[in-house]
Amino acid sequence: MKSIPRSVPRIADVAELAGVSVSTASKALNDTGQLREDTRARVKEAAAELGFVVGASGRGPADTRTYTVGLLTTDSFGRFTIPLLMGVEDALAAGRMAIILCDTRDDVLRERHYLASLQERRVDGLIITGRTTDPRPSVGLPIPTVYAFSPSDDPADFAVVADEAAGARTAAEHLVAMGSRRIVHVTGPQRHHSAVVRAEATAAALGESLIAPPQYGHWSEEWGRHAVDMMLAAHPDLDGFCCGSDQIARGVTDRLRERGIDVPGQVRVTGFDNWDVMALASRPPLTTVDMGLKALGRLAGRTLLDLVEGEAEPPRHQVLGPRLEVRGSSL
Repeated sequence: MKSIPRSVPRIADVAELAGVSVSTASKALNDTGQLREDTRARVKEAAAELGFVVGASGRGPADTRTYTVGLLTTDSFGRFTIPLLMGVEDALAAGRMAIILCDTRDDVLRERHYLASLQERRVDGLIITGRTTDPRPSVGLPIPTVYAFSPSDDPADFAVVADEAAGARTAAEHLVAMGSRRIVHVTGPQRHHSAVVRAEATAAALGESLIAPPQYGHWSEEWGRHAVDMMLAAHPDLDGFCCGSDQIARGVTDRLRERGIDVPGQVRVTGFDNWDVMALASRPPLTTVDMGLKALGRLAGRTLLDLVEGEAEPPRHQVLGPRLEVRGSSL
């Protein structure tokens, strides 16, 4: 086995050297769980080589825990990270753990710098998130890591994500339940995972009630306004807009009002994200899908605690269901 030099070894180092998960290393060192004897022996050999000694608490020496977690994000604006961070803090408070927030600004070099810095600080774990649900490259570090909202491209990594397809179906089915039968779907760029997933789920839920192919564009109010003019020119009798984001939906409601079309009397509108700045300021307020980012953060935090404690290995991939906030744009 190849040695991993470190002034103060951690259980994560033992796990890496032995080629097992952190939870498996913990079970082997504490003589718990059902493990193969050769696995248990390999872990103990790695611990001896690194000078790792299990303390009375069963978690290793007291000074191997820093009780800090790094939260790495690409969401400079904070639209998705702030509510997620609140949930993570709720979960980690029980473990007396503090969070170091790092904004990479979508810069690869900046991300590498932060990851190196967090390793030097010997954080107990990492939570990786961002502003899109597009899979991102795995950081591949021997530190307990959970990807929240923005999943890793490695299926072996631990991820907690929102069920966007279920949210889109719920919004579409709501429009139909309210009586809309000639509906269009307006969403963001087709290169984005969220736009495609939401569009496909909406089309499947609406069936013949979707009177045009999904309209891909931008995550903006301007695109929503333009889409209204374009869709009404082609389908003057449409009675529903199922939008891929609240920004688009607010642009839709603004343009419908400018054209003297009553919402929801003549045309019903739904959004996606439940972004208060957009949804509540819209006239009327938007019916929209809430992905439960705070709850997602709590689940990510609890998952990371399980990995750090090493007492139980959580599922690799967890999906959180959304809810529909029903407001004036559809009622």
